[in-house]
Amino acid sequence: MLADKGMKLPKATKTGTTIVGCLYKDGLVLGADTRATSGPIVADKNCEKIHYLAPNMYCCGAGTAADTEFTTNLIASKLELHTLSTGREARVATAMTMLKQMLFRYQGHIGAALVLGGVDVTGPHLYTIYPHGSTDKLPFSMSVFESKWKNDMTRDEAVELVKDAIEAGIFNDLGSGSNVDVCVITKGNVEYLRNYRKPNERAPKTQSYKFARGTSEYCPQQLLPHDFRKFVDVIEGDAMDIS
Repeated sequence: MLADKGMKLPKATKTGTTIVGCLYKDGLVLGADTRATSGPIVADKNCEKIHYLAPNMYCCGAGTAADTEFTTNLIASKLELHTLSTGREARVATAMTMLKQMLFRYQGHIGAALVLGGVDVTGPHLYTIYPHGSTDKLPFSMSVFESKWKNDMTRDEAVELVKDAIEAGIFNDLGSGSNVDVCVITKGNVEYLRNYRKPNERAPKTQSYKFARGTSEYCPQQLLPHDFRKFVDVIEGDAMDIS
């Protein structure tokens, strides 16, 4: 009725991947969902969106899966060469600069939106990096954090907050779904909690869908190449000119 009067009906939300990060008292927590989509198709229910960059930093990736994976792999190799060259642990700001310069060079044609987090000699750092190369430095990413984040949270409080933020995306956005991955980074330690929560586990089937042998009929004979003439009409014609 309302549509007949010109009112636009609400559309289902589909903005894509949900990735978040927040700082807490002793480090930071990154989080991501695990659904990979190809248009309207769920291509992978349990993919990894938290990518390794260095022993002290990880990066959440949203956008084109191939772009996020290969971009983070490339920067990870550059950070390893940087560490071997200087003899020091790479700083998070160094990784952020490498990522933003690379993405800016391609003017947004690399579809990688990133949340970079790590701990170095100057403490924990959290950056958001956009596909065109612009960056922000905040103690948390948006959405649920704006109402629930606070200074000096404990590890458990930060992990639960990240879990709540990812689940908000899973339940309210068709582009996000499946499970919750969490990565806790502190000085000298990384804790990757793969499938920390599985809010969409399938219930066990109430009955069996296995069919008894012989339910579907089939031809037990093994046909030789010349036997197909029993089933089709072959019309002989002029040979094809292949000169």
